Formats: sequence, C-alpha cells, structure tokens
Amino acid sequence: MRLLYSIGIFLYGLLLRILVPFHAKARLMVTGRKDWYLRMKQSVDPSQKHIWFHFASLGEFEQGRPVLEAVKNNYSDHRIIVTFYSPSGYEIRKNTNLADHVFYLPYDTAGNATLFLELVNPTFAVFTKYEYWYYYFEGLHRRGIPLFLIASIFRPEQIFFQDYGGFFRKILSYVTYFFVQNEESVRLLKEYGIRNAGLAGDTRFDRVIDLPKQRKVVPLISDFVGISPTLVAGSTWPEDEKLLEELLRQFTAYKLILAPHEVDEAHVSSIMTLWPEALRFSKIDTYSRDTLQAAKVLVIDNIGLLSSLYGYGQIAYIGGGFGAGIHNTLEAATYGIPVLFGPKYKKFQEAKDLIEQGAGFSFVDSKGLMDFFGRLQNQSNRTEASKAARQYVQQKAGATPIIMKYLKNANL
Repeated sequence: MRLLYSIGIFLYGLLLRILVPFHAKARLMVTGRKDWYLRMKQSVDPSQKHIWFHFASLGEFEQGRPVLEAVKNNYSDHRIIVTFYSPSGYEIRKNTNLADHVFYLPYDTAGNATLFLELVNPTFAVFTKYEYWYYYFEGLHRRGIPLFLIASIFRPEQIFFQDYGGFFRKILSYVTYFFVQNEESVRLLKEYGIRNAGLAGDTRFDRVIDLPKQRKVVPLISDFVGISPTLVAGSTWPEDEKLLEELLRQFTAYKLILAPHEVDEAHVSSIMTLWPEALRFSKIDTYSRDTLQAAKVLVIDNIGLLSSLYGYGQIAYIGGGFGAGIHNTLEAATYGIPVLFGPKYKKFQEAKDLIEQGAGFSFVDSKGLMDFFGRLQNQSNRTEASKAARQYVQQKAGATPIIMKYLKNANL
C-alpha cells in the first residue's frame, strides 16, 4: 500500500505540472514548490529552535490560529514555521506576522520529508483538523518529535476505519495526541485501539468569538446598507447564487452583500449576469453615495473581508450546501444572526448543533429557502434564533486553553 501511496503522490504532482498552463491554482502550487529546499535552506537556520504548524488551506489556518497565537506567545525562544498545502492559504497568509517563515508543504515523498525535517527539526509539530501525510508523520515519529492534531474530527465512513484502511490507520499511529472536537471521535478512535485522544473542542470557536470586537467597518459598505434589512451571503457557488436571485425577487426590501467562494473574473461575471445592476466592491470608491444607497446587491470580489461582513446582516446565507459541503457557519453565528444553508451539512458538527439550537436552518430547494426566510421576517422568531446563535458560540469556546495546558504539562 505504501508503494501505491507513493505512486499516487507522484501522479498527482505530474498532473499538476501538466495543468500549469491551463489552471491558475495548479500553477501556484507548482511554482510555489519549485526549488523549495534551496529557498528554505537560505532562510531557515537549523541551529534555531523551531515549532512547525501545518494547515491545509486558509480555513484551517483560521481554525488553528488561536493555538498558533498562544504557542507563539508561550514559546518566544522558538521560531515558528508555517506550511500550507493549498494556495488559498499560502497566498493570503504568506506574510502573516504570526510566523517567522511560511512555505508551501513539499509533496509527501520520503526524500522531501527527510530533507524538510532535517532542516527544520521542530521541537514539536501541530496539524489542524485534516491532512494526514505518511512520510512526514513517520519521519516525525522516527525522530521522536511530538506531533499533535488539533480540532480533529472522525466519522465511521472515513478510510481509516474501513477493512482496507490499515495503511491509513498506520498514519494515525504516528500522532502523539489527538485533540478532537466531539466524544464520538474519541470513542471511534478507541474502538480501533487509538487511546491517545481527548475531547478539547473546536478551536474555531476561540477564533470567532472575538470577531465582532475586531470587525473592520468599511464606511462605504455602511452607506450601501443604510437602514435596509440586509442578507449577507458568504462563500457562495453558482447554485447558491441562483437561489439567492429568486429570494431577492420575493423579498424586495432586502439588500444583499454577496461574497462568492471563488472571485475569479469568470465567476464574478456570471454573478453580474444575474444582477446586472450590482455593484462591485473593487470599484466601491468610484460610486457616489446616492448610487450606493440605491443599489440592492454588492458583490465582494476580493478575499479577506467576509468575517467582518456578517456584522452588516440580519440573516446569513452560507454557501457550498449544494456542492462538496457548506463553508464556515461560525463566522456568521458569532454575530448573533440566524444562519441558512443547503443540505450538504452532515459532516459539520457545528451546523448540526446550530439546527438543534434553533439558530441554523437547512433547506433542499428554493421553496425551503423561501419558507425559512419568511419565518425569520417575524421579529420574535429572528430574535430567538439570533440569541441562540450567539449563546452557542460563547458556550463552545475554550479549546485552546485545554491544548495549551497539555503542552505545558508535557514540558515541550
């Protein structure tokens, strides 16, 4: 199985190189890893003490950020090295002041893992939620370097727990300790003989609980919103946008702030086809105040504002529910607003919790969206849902102190 895994990694890298002329994300992934060892060797001092954080993408970075901040504050004699797998993380956070060095993670081969770990030689490593790389994990284990998984979550259908999943369970065996999100994950790991796991919770709650205090207020967006009730739609895809266009035709009093998941020109152009009179955030300083106040739709055609935008809304719509799965619901819930999303939410504990608490509402079609949105026009219903959303986030915070207490007691 290890041979098949290595062949798969090789073929994936080959495919990315083939796609470079045609696909911007593939181009970033390939060029970002080119000559990685030479670039790292020029900037990383092996005589320094390091702590290594790895994140798949931007979402995992934000999820693990509270622990990263706490480790940086508590291990001031160490240099922090951050790696990303995806351009969505690296390109946005490559200049973060929370790390001394930021790199793309080299592909998981035996040679790359050996070179990387010999150079970095971290005191310990922290991975967030997902990302299980055989050669890196095995290399850390062989060198006696502790490896921690934070905000992990496990489900019976994952490959680790299948009859053919022995190789992937072996990857899990190299982890020093799992800080998991729920009791189900603890029980599932124990069923397969993995007892080095404990319930800490989801570090995203520690991150999002402070978002309203840190929120960026953009005066021109405030002019757009004015006194109108506003729906903020985050991380949307075309399927979501078609439903939102129908929704706005029925609920004409509402304004819409739309932050699509992909902000490439082709996607933004398709959005502008749905709403020809929509304004684009990239041009917001060219619009007069009268134009802003008269407009009904504002398209956020850049990245990095979404966590502040929910503060403008009375209701939030979270995209992705008609694709691979919904995106971050907590960034909206922390502002104390009801959250609407499509049917693909079962993999997300917080979404299930929000529904149970009466703060989240899932629909399967346009009619369901209209019905839930209509119910939330009742002030009493909306107030109750808003209160439940805010309380849920506040009650779930606290994973970071649990993790830091463990690290402190481990004398790392």
